[in-house]
Amino acid sequence: MGLLRAQSSMTWPVLVYCLACVFAAAFVRGYSGFGFSLLAITSMAVVLQPAAIIPSVFMMEIAASVSLLPSIWKQVHWRALMLLWLGCLIGTPVGVRLLAALPVAPMKVALGTAVLGAAALLWSGYSRRSMPSSPETVLTGGIAGLLNGAFGIVAPPVIVFFFNSPAGAAISRASLITFFIGTDTMGLSFLAQQGLVTREGFHRFLIFMPALIAGQWLGARRFTSADPAEFRRYVLLLLMLLSVMVAAQGALATIGARR
Repeated sequence: MGLLRAQSSMTWPVLVYCLACVFAAAFVRGYSGFGFSLLAITSMAVVLQPAAIIPSVFMMEIAASVSLLPSIWKQVHWRALMLLWLGCLIGTPVGVRLLAALPVAPMKVALGTAVLGAAALLWSGYSRRSMPSSPETVLTGGIAGLLNGAFGIVAPPVIVFFFNSPAGAAISRASLITFFIGTDTMGLSFLAQQGLVTREGFHRFLIFMPALIAGQWLGARRFTSADPAEFRRYVLLLLMLLSVMVAAQGALATIGARR
C-alpha cells in the first residue's frame, strides 16, 4: 500500500521522467564516483518539490555507496578519509550557522565560480607530486563540511583534493564513494531531526532503487575499461558542469529575489 501511495503522488509521466533521471545520475556515479545527488536533485526538482526528493536521494546515495564498498574496499585511502571526515564534522555546524547569516544565492554563484576555476586549473595539467599533509586534509574536510552545512554541497573540495593528488583514478574514485557514506549519513540524520524523513520518502526510495542499481552497475562496468587519462578528463568535465549548475541556481535565485 505504501508503494502504491508513493507512486500515486506522481503521475506516470513524472514517474518515468524521475526514473530516467535516477538512472542517468546513477550511471554517472557508478563511473566517476560522484555527481549523483546534485544531478538527481537538480533534474527531479523540475517536477517535484526538493523537500520531497532530497531524503530519498540521500537514501539512494548511501545504498549506492554501500553496495560498491566490497569491490573498492582495498582501494580506499582510509587515512585521508578519516582526516576529511574529522574536518567535515568540524565544518558542518559552522556552515549551518552561515546558512542563517548569509544570503545563499550569491554564495552559490561564488562557489560555482571558484570550483570552475579549480577544475580549469586541473584541466591545464597541474597536479601535486605528493598527498596533502594532515592539516591540509583536515582543512579540506572542514571546507567540505562548511559547504555541506551552508548549501548541502559537499563534493567539490574533496573531488579537487583527490584528483589533484598522485593517488590515481581507482583510489580517488573509491575514496570519494566511501567519503559520501559518512557525509550522506550525517545529512540524512539532520533531515530526520527536522522531520523530513517520512514513510512516503522511504517508499519513493524503494521505487527508484531498480533504476539506481541498473545505472550504477552499467557505470561501474564502464569504469573497469576506462583509460586513466580519459577518466580524469571526464571527471573534470563533470566537475565543470556541476559547478556551472550550482552557479546558475544561485544566479536564477538572485534574479528571482530582485523581481
